[in-house]
This record gives sequence, C-alpha cells and structure tokens, in this order.
Amino acid sequence: MSATVPTIKAVIFDFGRVISAARPDALFERYEDDLGLARGSINRIMFDAPVWQEALLGRLSMEDYWHRIGPSLGLATPEAVERFRRRYYGDEAVDREVLDLIRRLQGRFRLAVLSNHPPGLGSWLEDWEIHRYFDVVYVSGDEGCAKPDPAAYQAVLARLGVEPPEAVFIDDTAGHVDAARALGIHGIVFTDARQVSRDLETLRPGAGDRHGAAQPGDGRL
Repeated sequence: MSATVPTIKAVIFDFGRVISAARPDALFERYEDDLGLARGSINRIMFDAPVWQEALLGRLSMEDYWHRIGPSLGLATPEAVERFRRRYYGDEAVDREVLDLIRRLQGRFRLAVLSNHPPGLGSWLEDWEIHRYFDVVYVSGDEGCAKPDPAAYQAVLARLGVEPPEAVFIDDTAGHVDAARALGIHGIVFTDARQVSRDLETLRPGAGDRHGAAQPGDGRL
C-alpha cells in the first residue's frame, strides 16, 4: 500500500529579496559612488557587521542600528544618517509578481512570513498594505530567534497549526531552505515568482480552505 502524501496547507515566505524586490546592482553602485565607498562594499559594511546580527535578534532597534553603522558608511552626522536611511528605504519595493502569487494563494492556504529582520517589519507590511494577506508574521528581531535556528521554523508551524510536511517554505537563501527541509518542510529556493509557481505545481499541493479541507475544482497556481 502506498503512503498517503500529506496535503499542503500552508505556504511560508521570506521577506527580503522575495516579497521585497531585489535591488539592481546599479542601485548599490550609485549608493557607493554617492557615499565615496569602494564598489561592492556597501552590503559587506551594512550586513556583515556584528551590529546587524544584534539588530536581527532584537538587541538593537533599526534606528540604533543605522546610527551605529552610519560612520562606516561615511555618514558623519545624525542628519546625514537619517537622509540616507530615508533614501535607502524609499528605494525598497514589493515584488509585484510575488504579490500577485500571494493573492492567488490567499484563502486556499494559510500564509506566513518568516523573516530575519530587525524589529518593526510588521509595520512595514502594514504600510505596504499587505499585512492582511498573512495569517502569521514571524520577525526574528521581535522574537529573538533567527533562521536557520529550527526553533524559528517550528514556531511558525505551531502558529499556523500545521505539521512540517503540510508546509512549503520559500527563501532566496539556500541554507535557510536546507534548514527547513531538514525539519521535513518542503523547500523552494527563490529566483522569481514564475519559478515558485512552477515548483508549487510540481509539489501538487492540495488546495484547502483555511482549515485544510480539500476544495474541488481549484485550478493551477
């Protein structure tokens, strides 16, 4: 007798470079030119610094993070830090194709965000008017626990009310997807929304209502 394949009931999205569109390299080059930084250095300065890890775990607010990192970016005054901070976030935008996918999935699956991000991402989602699409929003800076720690994934599963084989996790970082797979969660390494749609079809997730009951006649994702 063949084993029963669990019905997919939940889809979990990373935020940065998945829901939020990846910035083009040319944009980072303009930042570096304007700040007088070496090409290819800004992401290393901003995200390899220990203060970023502190912010990801909620030990620093985003405001404190920016003012701590500002001098390394050549920003000598609080006013300069704030100007660049506003510019940086002003260039952030939702990936419209991913948003279209989320809208197609809403109501058929439980949806969640699982993001390594400093405190306050929930407000960002509200500002973009997309918070309402998600049943669970897990932000490492609010929780004190970040991917790839198994506890982060397990907390999201528990809040969604699903078992690992009933969930799909989508992230642009392969190591984070591998950590999900190690727990028995289906994993998709993100490249773009069309690829995610194809991969979800390959998984043949059962289209369910918000309590997991199968719905007849659901079409393709």
